Amino acid sequence: MLKLLKNMLGPGAQEPTPAHRYERIQVATCALLLEMAHTDEEFHEFESALIEDLLQNRFGLPPAAVAELIELGHGERHASLDLYHFARDINEHFTIEEKVELIESLWRIVYADGLLDKYEEYLMRQVTKLLRLSHRQMIDAKLKVLAEVKVGQ
Repeated sequence: MLKLLKNMLGPGAQEPTPAHRYERIQVATCALLLEMAHTDEEFHEFESALIEDLLQNRFGLPPAAVAELIELGHGERHASLDLYHFARDINEHFTIEEKVELIESLWRIVYADGLLDKYEEYLMRQVTKLLRLSHRQMIDAKLKVLAEVKVGQ
């Protein structure tokens, strides 16, 4: 065990492989989606299904892998004291466009139940700041999702 720690922390320690970093991004994205879904203290089946669809479309994962990712995301979300490290992973690997797409996904979760809770709005503002996006980008994403919701009704 001590040898393993020395190898990981020593001068010859290897950088994580691209596949490992990609998995961290998947977990970080999933954790943010789950956090938004739980913010109003009501986690509905339709929010769960929406998160599954968003993750499957975003990462091209089969349903079994999405279920595993969601289970891992729940664990990471509960173990985390804040959202900073999830945002850090996303900032390191997502383009601005990908971060805006994530904000749009978060808005879809917010409006899945048709209501904007004050805690959801607060979390959206915080995540937007953590992802280094502007208020304008957040509002544009919100308006885009609201237009989609109106068209779908």
